[in-house]
Amino acid sequence: MSKTDISRRKFLKLFGAGSLATAAAVSGCQKSGGSLDTADEYKNQVEPPKGKMTFRTDPHTKKQVSLLGYGMMRLPNLPGGKDGKETIDQEMVNRLVDYAIEHGVNYFDTSPAYCQGHSEESTGIALHRHPREKYLVATKLSNFDPSNWNLPSSKEMYLNSMKALQVDYIDYYLLHAVGMGGMENFNARFVNNGIMDYLVAEREAGRIKNLGFSFHGDVEAFDFLMTQHDKYKWDFVQIELNYLDWDFADEINETNTDASYLYAELQKRNIPAVVMEPLLGGRLFNIPQYLIKRMKQRDPGKSVASWAFRYAGTPEGVLTVLSGMTYMEHLKDNLMSYSPLEPLTEDDNKFLYDIAKEIVGVATIPCNDCKYCMPCPYGIDIPGIFVHYNKCKNEGTLPRDLMDENYKRNRRIFLIGLDRAVPKMRQANHCIQCGQCEPHCPQSIKIPRELHMIDEYVERLKQGKPLTDDEE
Repeated sequence: MSKTDISRRKFLKLFGAGSLATAAAVSGCQKSGGSLDTADEYKNQVEPPKGKMTFRTDPHTKKQVSLLGYGMMRLPNLPGGKDGKETIDQEMVNRLVDYAIEHGVNYFDTSPAYCQGHSEESTGIALHRHPREKYLVATKLSNFDPSNWNLPSSKEMYLNSMKALQVDYIDYYLLHAVGMGGMENFNARFVNNGIMDYLVAEREAGRIKNLGFSFHGDVEAFDFLMTQHDKYKWDFVQIELNYLDWDFADEINETNTDASYLYAELQKRNIPAVVMEPLLGGRLFNIPQYLIKRMKQRDPGKSVASWAFRYAGTPEGVLTVLSGMTYMEHLKDNLMSYSPLEPLTEDDNKFLYDIAKEIVGVATIPCNDCKYCMPCPYGIDIPGIFVHYNKCKNEGTLPRDLMDENYKRNRRIFLIGLDRAVPKMRQANHCIQCGQCEPHCPQSIKIPRELHMIDEYVERLKQGKPLTDDEE
């Protein structure tokens, strides 16, 4: 795709012309931390109580599972990473895990694909310091690379997970990202090679206590696996569930399936749901300021994030809600949401669905910062670019019109902020459109296309010539 291949209509759709103007008029510019100043959000944070965690009963094992689950995807890093490689701050991970267990969290979710392959080891180090009965560990068969689709490689990945986690059984084991690539991909990864039969045998032997899958993408694969429930007896299924995805999943990403459908299908079969992305990778925290104001007016004592967590935890069929908590402030806030859970009322749900309609109107790139697309072979910081763009769009500060009185100020904020967030050598203009990232995206984002559009936009900003409604 050349620099001239971007159409004016696609460009305007990406960078907004309608509802963004409304959001900008009422939201204004926030500090550099996003639409909501996190320092203000947590400045009066109180210590969560101990012994108040809400638990759900696993219908298969009868064990108590904390409603808050710890997602070990976004672990804290030490400063000074080079060449896109990050070093996990193990001391901080230990502190976070200790605090979580002390306050009732017992479900910890990881994967061989997380944190550039280091999450399982870090999670194992932190958890192994506690009695085994104090925690439930979940990990995944993340055999995304076709070279790992053969039976020996898939077995090796499973066995290496137990070694890295320092356990001799896994409480919750998942086929990772079922639906990515459709049924052909699913059959190649899990069926034709015999690994599914092997994992069922491992469950019978007691080395896997619960067997399930996480779903992303093509609903045909989800529906097929529901028809196979009598054969495989799924103990749980992990789905994306939040107040935006409940009814608007296909509007924020045309390949997604509404959570209301997925949850209903699980309920029909009495399969517990494990919830991922209750905050959509932070997008339901970094919402426009005028929506934050509505939430604060409705309940000043509740954080923006707590609305999303209470929504995800209210349905009785939800076993646990995962959160990737990088900082202690996040952990404490989420503990408050579930210690104990205050279920949402029907009126609360209606309030959040109205918020969701507003968010859909301010369309952003549906990136959850999961980093499945990373590392880019050419060094592009794909999620970093998308996160910066989404932040500015949510704040209503995305520069668009030369005649806007805030154009110069917003242009400066966007360009300087981009350079601070993403090193210049890792920005969108260095993308060669190879497309290696795209098949790995669970949100099915057309990553090369979006990077190309952002590159075009940045170039126009640098020249002082953004595309406007009346430009041909």
